[in-house]
Amino acid sequence: MIAKLKGLVESASAEGAVIDVGGVGYAVQGSARLLGRLPGPGQPVALVIETQWRDDGPHLYAFLEVAERDWFRLLIGVQGVGAKTALAVLSILGPDELAQAIAAQDKAAVGRASGVGPKLAARIVSELKDKVGGIALGAAVRSGPAAVAVPAGGGASTDALSALVNLGYGRSEAFAAVSRAALDQGPGAKVDALVRAALKDLSQ
Repeated sequence: MIAKLKGLVESASAEGAVIDVGGVGYAVQGSARLLGRLPGPGQPVALVIETQWRDDGPHLYAFLEVAERDWFRLLIGVQGVGAKTALAVLSILGPDELAQAIAAQDKAAVGRASGVGPKLAARIVSELKDKVGGIALGAAVRSGPAAVAVPAGGGASTDALSALVNLGYGRSEAFAAVSRAALDQGPGAKVDALVRAALKDLSQ
């Protein structure tokens, strides 16, 4: 199984790239984010690889970091999500953004990916939230699936989150702001105080 490729970019397009490693060209697929960040032809690159075997042989999926590869693995574990759909999600949401969206149960953010309808987006956020461990209160995502922010303060935080969403803020950005506010103010914080603090955070 190929887990890493280190070589020179031979070519790249919207469909994938070819990496020259010691004279052997490896065809890899990746998210639009990855393909857009690859250096030009002849330039060195190191990629994390996920190898999947199919009837027609091995398929190599490339990532710039382990966290993105780990999210790819989690995504394809969801019923109805194949490699193409997982890459579509990772094309619009980086590892940190995806972790935040999953923690916030932000179906709209995930649903922006090509090929992801409302039902599949709901399934993704529902199933992956249960599989994401190591949740840290009020912390930003640190290293992919292992550390996701959650609002502290129980019902008050939930109510504050709902208030911000009703004001028109995106669920993920509101979630992050309430998480930080709850961490700063402690477990006894009231809804109005959390909303004020979160709004101040969002205005900066």
